[in-house]
Formats: sequence, structure tokens, C-alpha cells
Amino acid sequence: MINCSNTEQSILSMRISTEGFVFAVSNPLGNNDEGGALENYPVDVTLPLALNLRQAFSQLKWLERPFRKVNVLLATKRFTLMPVEYFEDDCVEAFFYQNHSKEENESVLYNILGNSHAVVLFGIDRSVVEAVQEWQPEARFYAQVSPLIDQFAIKSRLNNARKMYVHVRREYIDVLSYECGRLLLANSYKYGQVTDCIYYILCIWQMLGFDQENDELYLLGGVDEKPDLLTGLKDFIRWVSVMEPAGNMDLQTVVLCE
Repeated sequence: MINCSNTEQSILSMRISTEGFVFAVSNPLGNNDEGGALENYPVDVTLPLALNLRQAFSQLKWLERPFRKVNVLLATKRFTLMPVEYFEDDCVEAFFYQNHSKEENESVLYNILGNSHAVVLFGIDRSVVEAVQEWQPEARFYAQVSPLIDQFAIKSRLNNARKMYVHVRREYIDVLSYECGRLLLANSYKYGQVTDCIYYILCIWQMLGFDQENDELYLLGGVDEKPDLLTGLKDFIRWVSVMEPAGNMDLQTVVLCE
């Protein structure tokens, strides 16, 4: 449980996922006792996400406290990107549904990524938006990949090696690839077994012309649950490593977003 005694200067970030909710409290402007504190909240898969959210907001009394900022991350593979220079606010839905099929009761939101010069468009259940806004009207919504894409654009400039970042989820992986800070690819791939993940990663590696000896592959997310993924990839790619902290990097990086 997070013990929040002074939250007015803190940022509350939460991840919404069918796997459960995660709440994180941090204060990038100073030191406090709650810096980096996390709380997990399980979801009832028989109930809609919006109802699970309302139950969480009701049961976790510390969420009633005021926060300087509230960030809401949505774990979803329903996202697409476009160059920021072609972005127009009134064309968001039209562009998004060129890449995804329409779903009932869906809102299309977007995040402008300054470091990547791109815009992430993503779909979110309208009832989820309403449940969050009833609790925190000023909450900011992000696709889970958005802060990762933008922060890895900075990290990928550290040397001349091309870099691929693979965010592992229970049923799909997000693959983000860069060359000296320039985003080459961002996509999600649904998988059934670890061998599927390895196959997708190696196919993308080959498609982008990455070098098995010199370019770098980084894993994050639920890597600990799939030890065969790391060992399997090391059979084909020399520089493979797990980022730290692997599991909640999205919650850490979203506090840097404006």
C-alpha cells in the first residue's frame, strides 16, 4: 500500500490493463518518502474495465488525495503513428481507422512526441475515459508505448549502433527500432509462445538490415516470466540485454512527458 502523506507536489501515474492496474507515485522535483512507490490492483475479468476502475477508485482511499499531475497509461496494441508535420487534429479518427478496424464505444486520442517528431494515435474505450475523468477530470491519457517511444529516441543516440527495444506483454510484444535517434519501426505483434516472439524479432531484425554482431537488442516488460526468450535470442544476436527496471519503465518515463 502507498502511504501518501504529502501528494500536492507528486505525480500519480497509473497503468490500465486487462492484466490489472498499477499505481505509481513519484516526485521528480524533489525527494519524498513515496518516490517510486507502487501499488497493484487486480481486476475482475468478468467485469468491464470501467467498472473495475470505479471499484478501485472507491476502495483505494489514498486516491482521493490531490496530486500535482495525474497520468493514465493504457496498455493497448490499438495504436498507430504518423509524422508530426502531417498531423491535423480534425483528421485523427480518419487516419486511425485507416490502420485499425472500427470498434463500438471507442474514443481516439493522441500523444505528440517531441523527441521522436511523431504522433501516436490510440483507441480507448469511451467508458474507461469517462470513469477516469469522473475521478480526475484533468488526467492526461497516454498509450503505454508513447513515453517508451520518446525516451528510447534519446537513449538510442548514445552510440552508432542501431537499437531495437522489445516490450514484452502477456499476449503481445511492442517492437521499437531506431537508428541514431530516428524511429524506424513501432508495432505490436500478438504471440502464443516464446518461439513466436523470437521469430517476429528476428524477422524484423533482418528486414531492417540490423547487424547480428554490432547492433543492440534490449528487452523490457515481463521478461522474467519468459527466461527462454533471452537465451533464445542470444543464439542469434550478440548484444542482447534486459533493461532495468524491466517491469515498470513506462510508469517511470511517463513522468517526463509534458
